[in-house]
Amino acid sequence: MYTEFYGLSAFPFQLTPDPRFFFESSIHRRAVAHLLFGLDQGEGFIVVTGDIGAGKTTVLGHLLENLDPALVVAAKLVSTGLDADDLLRSVAAAFGLAFEGRDKAALLRAIEAFLLANHGRGLRTLLLIDEAQNLTPAALEELRMLSNFQVGAKAPLQSFLLGQPEFRQRLAAPGLEQLRQRIIASYHLGSLSREESRDYVLHRLGVAGWRNDPEISEEAFDRLFAQAGGVPRRINLLCSRLLLFGFLEGRHRLDGEAVALVADDLRREGIQAEETVGLAPADGEGGLAGRLTRLEQTVARHGKALEFLAPVAERLMPRLTDCG
Repeated sequence: MYTEFYGLSAFPFQLTPDPRFFFESSIHRRAVAHLLFGLDQGEGFIVVTGDIGAGKTTVLGHLLENLDPALVVAAKLVSTGLDADDLLRSVAAAFGLAFEGRDKAALLRAIEAFLLANHGRGLRTLLLIDEAQNLTPAALEELRMLSNFQVGAKAPLQSFLLGQPEFRQRLAAPGLEQLRQRIIASYHLGSLSREESRDYVLHRLGVAGWRNDPEISEEAFDRLFAQAGGVPRRINLLCSRLLLFGFLEGRHRLDGEAVALVADDLRREGIQAEETVGLAPADGEGGLAGRLTRLEQTVARHGKALEFLAPVAERLMPRLTDCG
């Protein structure tokens, strides 16, 4: 596919988080700094929030890659609407503890014994929870209760919570005041700037062995930023499709028009939203006429692969006449 065509050693824009491609933007650097600060404190909760695709899981993966397993025992779980009892079972399972058939009291004893044993060996224990916005209030309260375990003045368990923006609203609930008092660091991941979006793309291409093939114009970077709004996952999706488009078209230079055409295709598939930073559509046309024109362009570009769209265009033709 396009990796061979462009001489790349890997897919640079895969959607699955990969620590190899971690890009230390200003916002991600600050997020990591908050995590490291919290880690240095050795207690309480560290909260990182951000929109879908902002890079929260990538930041967490980068942190885990750099932890010394001889000093830290870390377990990660992804919340899927866990209630209090399910949370305890999931925590036990994440740390490799037996949980089947155990009631709440037995689970708590097993978790406490595990934490105390780690502490006795000089190990830090970290619990990392992704998609924390799905935790119920009861589960959050159970997390707070786990943080009550102490060995002298030391807390043997520390928790990192990553979630979407609504997680902050959940934490603001009146019944979670005690948990809020134990949050020692909190950070919200925003979007990349236009320049950092460009640097992000070039960084990922560089990791994959890019040698300026394809050449990418500055107008293309403008369009990429306009379409993706600086959200890393959206950038990955657009760039992956852009490289595929370049391969299918035999292009070794990708410009703003190419980005706009790919974005139009994604919008028609229901994957890409309308542009987020206010550039006009590539052909300057809106409404039914513009959409039909772009539909026909897609058919022309991809030939037989999209011949099934031709009947759709024919059905729309009478409506174009009605539109004048």
